[in-house]
Amino acid sequence: MQAATHRQYGPADVLSLETLPRPEPGPGQILVRVAAAGVTSADWRIRAADFPAFKLPARLMFGLFRPRQPVGGHDFAGRVVGLGAGVSRFRMGDAVFGSAKVGAHAEYLVADAEGAVAMMPAALGFDGAAAVPFGALAALGYLRDVANLQAGERILIVGATGGVGAYAVQLAAAMGAEVTALARSELHGLVRDLGAAEVVDYRKTDVTRAELRYDVVLDTAGVLSWRAARRILAPKGRFAPLEFGLRDVLRGMVSKRIRVGITAETKDNVAEIAAMLDKGTLRPVVDSRFPLDRIADAHRRVETRHKTGAVVVTMDEAMPLPAAA
Repeated sequence: MQAATHRQYGPADVLSLETLPRPEPGPGQILVRVAAAGVTSADWRIRAADFPAFKLPARLMFGLFRPRQPVGGHDFAGRVVGLGAGVSRFRMGDAVFGSAKVGAHAEYLVADAEGAVAMMPAALGFDGAAAVPFGALAALGYLRDVANLQAGERILIVGATGGVGAYAVQLAAAMGAEVTALARSELHGLVRDLGAAEVVDYRKTDVTRAELRYDVVLDTAGVLSWRAARRILAPKGRFAPLEFGLRDVLRGMVSKRIRVGITAETKDNVAEIAAMLDKGTLRPVVDSRFPLDRIADAHRRVETRHKTGAVVVTMDEAMPLPAAA
């Protein structure tokens, strides 16, 4: 099979295509022929060993001197073509999507059948399904579990058109919050269509100097400091930065006004996302698509930090879509 690999840490140029043996599913696993896969900020940071905080623990996790797993990628969509012993949740030929532990940037992927995998909604294409898991799962976990967003609350979403922000806007609106989004003026129409009640161009307005106060400030882009965010928090407001360091963790231990955490990628959360996609409450936002042999360009696009939604690489564009129910 063809797979995108990186045998060393570095810029996007370290990525290359290799022919590797097709993996085989073990007990409790499924083999997926991948049609499309997402390229996320997590993917490029692992490839580049660019960890904003906790550098040593991250290196110990992913490989101290070189990548422990040369095939990257987590988000995927495709069809089940192999079943390990004991798997009853899926059948051969099922169209599935989700987030794997590693290895999605290849033509075949082994994933845990009880992991963060769900049946793919029939209305989606494979590229649309692959664009969802990272951003939607992070947004769901941060809004619901970390920030504890409630209906009727006012939320400011920083980085509202990024890989997480585009889903955070939709989910916050679906949860009954009043959403203010920060985005470039040319993207205001998109963000309003996603559910924002108000949109502010961060290039023209410093929202941290405005008079409005928010119950939740969600920073998906890593641009707000605690000092800046607390100026616009309501008395019981919470600041939830997706990118955080040890200082933020320590602050969070003594103050309920700053919330940090690691979100869970579970089958229940993916099933919840799939249900919202089925209902139309949530929709994919795709910035760009690249064939697998241009995965270095896909990484470069993500690294600009100015994409709109998700970047996707495609492996099998001819794969038949799931039939509508």
